Amino acid sequence: MSERTISRDTVFEGRVFTVESDRVRLPHGPEAVMDVIRHPASVVLLPMPDPEHIFLVRQYRYAIDGWMWELPAGSVDPGETPEEAATRECHEEIGHIPAQLNRLGAFYPTPGYCDELMVFFKLTGLRVPDHTAEPDEDEDIETKVFSLAEAHQLVQSGGAPDMKTALGLTLL
Repeated sequence: MSERTISRDTVFEGRVFTVESDRVRLPHGPEAVMDVIRHPASVVLLPMPDPEHIFLVRQYRYAIDGWMWELPAGSVDPGETPEEAATRECHEEIGHIPAQLNRLGAFYPTPGYCDELMVFFKLTGLRVPDHTAEPDEDEDIETKVFSLAEAHQLVQSGGAPDMKTALGLTLL
């Protein structure tokens, strides 16, 4: 048996996510308040120009006040499939279009308080398209190709302290 929602209040609506405070009835009887971040699904890309190399992006992350190397990723837009989002994000973030998308899995990074589902894709057959994509206006991204060994070392040494990158590399 699961919790049953009694009431729901939207506490905050932002550009990227919404925060809701739900009053629920617990399976064993009492009521409780559950705060939940509502976030659209996202895609995490493992773009591989060849079997031994992978693109990573370096960008500033305001929430942690620092730059980090990580796998390219982005939200799935309304009406978009995860596959379409993966292709779009690959074009926007690394300037390539994949010929093949292989879904590696889908995971909730923080299910205790957030409903975001991250869908991981291995992207191969990368090509540079005839036109460039417009990057998101709030992103300043550097791209670099790493060997898989270098990418794993970067995670292990703390140079890529990002959960989705650490997990994504284990899926290959």
